[in-house]
Amino acid sequence: MKIFLISIVALLIVIAESCKKTYPSNDGQNPGNQRKIRFQLYTDKDFSSETSVIKFSIFIRNAHTTLFDSSLAPMQIKDIPDAAHKLVFEKEVPGNDNSDLAAGFNYEIQNVGNSWYIDTSRAGNELKVIDYSFQ
Repeated sequence: MKIFLISIVALLIVIAESCKKTYPSNDGQNPGNQRKIRFQLYTDKDFSSETSVIKFSIFIRNAHTTLFDSSLAPMQIKDIPDAAHKLVFEKEVPGNDNSDLAAGFNYEIQNVGNSWYIDTSRAGNELKVIDYSFQ
């Protein structure tokens, strides 16, 4: 009977130890949902006769480095869609960086120059929408 009791106790200890769940370390990163930035590009102006070429790029930066940078295909200004047909890009923040971020659009108009639109996303903000109406 004593051996049977010891066997039951040993079996319970083995089962209890094997049921512990361990989670990988997130090294100080956001442990919740994946942080995202949604970029929306459109215009409210009538550029139907404007044939200059424009090159847009989107970016995400923290205080120290550029986390993401991507160019869109060049287009004519007249081809920038209206608000009902926005270009929408949703990007997960690389490394799920949980610091304050700057994100936005850079653009270059051929034979005119460069400009940008920048917005911020506070630390902990899981979804930031960068809504840019090109003027």
